[in-house]
Amino acid sequence: MNSRWVISTPPPGSAEALRRDRGLSELVSTCLANRGIVTTEASDAFLDPRLRSLSDPMVLPDIRRAIDRLFLARQRDEPLVIFGDYDVDGVTSTAILTEVFTSLGWRCSQYLPHRRDEGYGLSQAGVENCLARHPTALLLAVDCGSTAVDPIGWLNSRGVDVLVLDHHQISDPPPPALALVNPLRAPEASIAPFCSAGLAFKLAHALVKHGREGGLAGFDTYNLKPLLDLVALGTVADLVPLVGENRVLVHAGLERLDGTSRVGLQALKRVARTRSPMGVYEVGFQLGPRLNAAGRLETAEDALRLLLCDREDEALSLATVLDQQNRERQDVEKLIAQEAGDRVRQRFDPANDYVIIEGDASWHIGVVGIVASRVLREFHRPTLILGGDGTVWRGSGRSVPGFDLAAALRDCSDLLEKHGGHAMAAGLSIDPARLEAFRQRLNELARQRLLPQHLQPEVRIDAEVPLRSLSLPVVSDLRRLEPFGMGNPVIQLAVRGLTHARPPQRLKEQHWKFWVTDGGVPVETVWWGAGDRPVPTDRFDLAVIPEAGEYAGRRFLQLRLIDWKPSDSR
Repeated sequence: MNSRWVISTPPPGSAEALRRDRGLSELVSTCLANRGIVTTEASDAFLDPRLRSLSDPMVLPDIRRAIDRLFLARQRDEPLVIFGDYDVDGVTSTAILTEVFTSLGWRCSQYLPHRRDEGYGLSQAGVENCLARHPTALLLAVDCGSTAVDPIGWLNSRGVDVLVLDHHQISDPPPPALALVNPLRAPEASIAPFCSAGLAFKLAHALVKHGREGGLAGFDTYNLKPLLDLVALGTVADLVPLVGENRVLVHAGLERLDGTSRVGLQALKRVARTRSPMGVYEVGFQLGPRLNAAGRLETAEDALRLLLCDREDEALSLATVLDQQNRERQDVEKLIAQEAGDRVRQRFDPANDYVIIEGDASWHIGVVGIVASRVLREFHRPTLILGGDGTVWRGSGRSVPGFDLAAALRDCSDLLEKHGGHAMAAGLSIDPARLEAFRQRLNELARQRLLPQHLQPEVRIDAEVPLRSLSLPVVSDLRRLEPFGMGNPVIQLAVRGLTHARPPQRLKEQHWKFWVTDGGVPVETVWWGAGDRPVPTDRFDLAVIPEAGEYAGRRFLQLRLIDWKPSDSR
């Protein structure tokens, strides 16, 4: 394996100070310091996240204007339409606000765009169809709208006030919304990097706070905490950093999700066969993909109905449909990933190909983002995969550290019909006749901006430890740093000078199980998804995640292999 191991080095004395002042183990102290947590106050807040530490929601840009217009609609009994999005973040944020508005006296309806027919976000086709179905003078765009200059202008010309609640990059000029509640408008305020589900919770908090201050009936007893299961779903699935307030929301939300009273989530957990307690894995790899599946292939309305329904029979029926759609999505994704991967393998030149761009009129636009992630993992290049959509192809891209994909797309805007996103993930629309010019331009930009180390996969190591120092109590101690995710990566350790205690065992032709030793007690190690890659031989070093394995009621130390090297190749 050709990865570059980077051993984290905390600020001098910081880990020792945490160990001394808070009685933490050396390994936990080191892992905290590696994450920039070097004071006792910061470590206390990180290891014991509390809802009471959440900031005042009124610090969000334009939140006051949004609150005033929403309460005016409530006073006038005006209909309010929530225009959401078809991914998990868009669906959960729509569900959160629907629940809040309907409980507190608003007349509220929802609209989710159709991925294939209307495209991403607050599109012109989407808003026209939305108004035809739900005539209104007030539209709240959630998880979209920050670049929708023309559609919002069109809505304004028809007497519709538009409020935007979003976390994506903002166009220049910004859209003419009555209120644009987006943390990116106030970078100096150091607002947490919320996804839209987190922003929906903050808006709900602001609504309740305003209602209580005004002495309105029902607001004083309204409890926001039951919303946290949906907040955790959206936050984990949208891959925003799990630090600061996001960590607080997800920590509390996963506990809520574990014992949720929502019949829809109970049914979804049942068909996904999740295990308790609920964690980031269960959300990211079991619940999230099933909620995403409907919107990837057609419309996300079934996912929204599932989150809002209160009948067990309906919930189980909807969850079963989503489970089947997820299987269909997996089949489509596997086929396209194979086709795209084969094309890249035939012509990939690692010395000259700084960006990978592949497209086909037959590829389903609902899975191109997932395929881009798979291609990137194999070739470690910024990757864009595009699918057919009439005369315009639509696609999604994923990037590597060091290359801001959204910024690069802005530098290619003259070649694109539409674009937007983040540094590490972005979307675009393009006339396929311009694809080759786009490929050349983006490769040239990447050649200028990427350094050699950016083109080599990196394995971040928190610490080097001897094998005999690892144990189940150590695993339990490290779990205090959960939930892991973006901004708080799972703990990875380097263990050196190992050999096989017994022959490796092949599992289902894709995985390996080893028993490794440094001369002491052998430790079981699993390598998931190894495929045909060579296995360690002679003496070797491992990059691993320490975990607790379980079999026949017995718990034991197990290592999950991330990478390996011969012992003499530091």
